Amino acid sequence: MPSDVIWKLVLAVFIGGVIGAEREYRSKSAGFRTLTLICLGACLFTMLSAWIGGKGTPDRIASNVVVGIGFVGAGVIFRGDPTQSKVTGITTAAMIWVTAALGMAIGAGAEWVALIACAITMSVLFLFTILEGWIDRVNQIRRYKIVCDFEHETLHRYEEMFGAMHLKFRRSRQSKSADNQIIGEWVVQGPEKNHLQLIDMILKDRSVRAFDF
Repeated sequence: MPSDVIWKLVLAVFIGGVIGAEREYRSKSAGFRTLTLICLGACLFTMLSAWIGGKGTPDRIASNVVVGIGFVGAGVIFRGDPTQSKVTGITTAAMIWVTAALGMAIGAGAEWVALIACAITMSVLFLFTILEGWIDRVNQIRRYKIVCDFEHETLHRYEEMFGAMHLKFRRSRQSKSADNQIIGEWVVQGPEKNHLQLIDMILKDRSVRAFDF
């Protein structure tokens, strides 16, 4: 077996392992072993495509890696609470796609490109996580659901509290139950510290029967 082939396989395992270790550390569905195997498999398919296709169609097999990896990525995307539009696993699905691309780069002989791209990928994962945390503290979106006894202008009283805390809000739903209780739901946006102050005020409000935040 040519030494360059062994080097490509070892490099694919290394790069896939580095990215997989980060996903494993964050307890994601596609972790260490999965991403290592994806990188190795993409590298093998790319090399096999060049060998089997020869000078005629060297991209015949490799081109289908891009299509096939999409099915693997779709398997790690989950939808949470059906009442909310929150979807998880998109970053992990993107990592599967990027890892396959790195494996293909190695198989095609662009090892240095794969190493540089791997370094950029890891920088994005770590540095952008810090940036996301800062953005979330400065501008956080929460969904509030308050249940209280029905009184005139009840919900407007809470909306005045939102405004006093300099929080932007949009009432998404309101309803009245059979036991004369009113339910209000809002999408509230603003700094994290303002949210925490508001939550503390509502928790101390004796008229609130239930509070989801």
